[in-house]
Parts: sequence; structure tokens; C-alpha cells
Amino acid sequence: MDYEHEAKKATDSMQSYRTDTSGWKVCKKSNDVVVSWRPSSEFPGNVYKGDGIISGSLLKVWECLKPIPDGLRVKWDSNVKRFELLEQITEGTSICRTVTPSAAMGIIAPRDFVDVVVVKQYGDGSISSNATNVTHVSCPPQPGYVRGFNHPCGCICVPVSGEPNKTQVYTFFQTDLGGLLPRSVVDSFFPSSMAEFYNNLAKSVKSHKDI
Repeated sequence: MDYEHEAKKATDSMQSYRTDTSGWKVCKKSNDVVVSWRPSSEFPGNVYKGDGIISGSLLKVWECLKPIPDGLRVKWDSNVKRFELLEQITEGTSICRTVTPSAAMGIIAPRDFVDVVVVKQYGDGSISSNATNVTHVSCPPQPGYVRGFNHPCGCICVPVSGEPNKTQVYTFFQTDLGGLLPRSVVDSFFPSSMAEFYNNLAKSVKSHKDI
């Protein structure tokens, strides 16, 4: 499998989701976060977009989001139980396995996902983590977990002009959870889960003043 090609595809998709404002429908809104969705062109489901401002410098926020084993994200993100590095392809590109706990009062069983993950930095100071599903010889489907599939997804941290202690965070999720889940369960899970993601991220950034 051409992992670098898949990584580039994920990165290009993320940038297009960020810039293409057409077709998004708001499904959850709070003071700091707007969650929207539109039909995915990748699979028979939806792509969800989160857009929120986090109080904290871009480096602080990024430190909490960085896709690395034993990083901060496993500690604060309730949807990430374990994050494992399977193979380092290049400095910024890796193959990773993410394990998620059961959710929706046990209706959604534990999942695992194998993705190529690439970190990109841009001239405007923004940093993105981009991922999409791949296969890897070291990680076939495993007992006890339903194998899910992430289509191009990730997060983009963008500096807020004139506000060095604020960061705009875009998140994109389009996940085939696998298994025989009712569509209504999936459609209600993601908006709530993403709102919780921003809330927990904000708390994590606030608690790590030393970053």
C-alpha cells in the first residue's frame, strides 16, 4: 500500500473541507463550538465538522492534540483509550492504531482503527493532523474489537489574528464505525461526542499551564 499517497489524499481532503463552505448543516451549537455535517463522498455516512475557539496558544493546544503514543490526548480525550505507533514512515508520517472504549451506554462496542497519520505545518502558522484508514501487516482485526474505518479526518489548529492566546480548532470526523449499528445511534453520537471533545480539550489546555 502506498502510505504516502494515502496521507496526501487525507491532507488534501482536510484542506478542502476547511475551505469549502457549501452544504454544511449545523447540528449542534454552543457558545464556543459549532458542529455541522454533510453527506460524505467517501462512504454512505456523514462527514462532521467542528469549529471552535480554544483559550490557549497554538503550541499549547497542539501539544494536547499531537498524535503520538503516550501523548496528552490519551489522558483527556474520552474517545481515545489507547494510541499505538505501528510504523514510522517518514518524520511526519506514521501508521497508528487507535483503540476506543465502548460508548452510547454500551450500544457502541470498543473499536480499533488503523490509520496513516501525517502532520503538516503551513505558512500561516497553522498545524494539522490528518488521517485515513489503511491496512498494516502487523495489525489485522483483533478479538474484542470491532474494526472501524476512518475516512479522511483530523484536526487543524489555526492562529487567531491579534489573539496569541487563542486558537481556532477545526475537527473533521467521517468514520465508518463498522458493525450493525442503527443509523440513528451513529447520527446522535458524533455531534455530542464532538462537543464533548472541545470541552475536554479546553480543560486540558487550561490545566497544562507549563507547556
